[in-house]
Amino acid sequence: MISREEVLQSIGRFRKGLLQILILFILLGMIIYLFFSNALMRHLRDTSLQIDLVAFGIPESFLAFLKLTIYASLFFSIPLVFYYLWKAFAPMFQKRGIESGRSILLAAIFLFYIGAFFCYFITLPFGVRFLLGYQSAHIQPMISVGKYISFCTFFIFGFGLTFELPLILALLSYLRVVHASFLTRNRRYAILIIAIAAAVITPTPDMFNMSLMGGPLYVLFEIGIILVKIIERRRTQTDAVPT
Repeated sequence: MISREEVLQSIGRFRKGLLQILILFILLGMIIYLFFSNALMRHLRDTSLQIDLVAFGIPESFLAFLKLTIYASLFFSIPLVFYYLWKAFAPMFQKRGIESGRSILLAAIFLFYIGAFFCYFITLPFGVRFLLGYQSAHIQPMISVGKYISFCTFFIFGFGLTFELPLILALLSYLRVVHASFLTRNRRYAILIIAIAAAVITPTPDMFNMSLMGGPLYVLFEIGIILVKIIERRRTQTDAVPT
């Protein structure tokens, strides 16, 4: 099991990398705002919407572009954020048998972007079209540009982080926090939690869009169980070898 001191030490190491993350974040923000913000806004709108966005107030357009720049900078800074996160917590895992963290880091980055792009190109367009389907001759949507950016980025980051589930389960197994027997024994509760998470994270409450989130999330959970079993089997074999 992990100790409180190990966690605090890891958090302290991560704080040392925040300056480098902040520098990259600011540089990316300046570049995106100056050269790519219009293209990003247009692409974000055209992917899911067939109508124009509106600004309810004089500063909303400026603030919306600024908000989009911040979210985009964070999105493209994820590899560096994950790098410093792993660098900070790596000693805690190395004590428990993980010698090289390159594969873990690459897996974390890959899973995040797979989840984010899955949301951006599949779930989000379906969800937005479903919600806009409630318009009628007497109800025409006027969507605030600021709220639309917040709506989209919430789900994009939400999907990206939830796709980290199998890796998180594997790492917790290395720390002996979770066990395969516990996960399999409580599978029904995991399904319930996944259903609730899908209802919260997906942009619409209909079963189709919830299944677009809940289905992959359950598959990721089962993959996580398989990884935990492999880790436990290797640990048992290692412990059985006489020293």
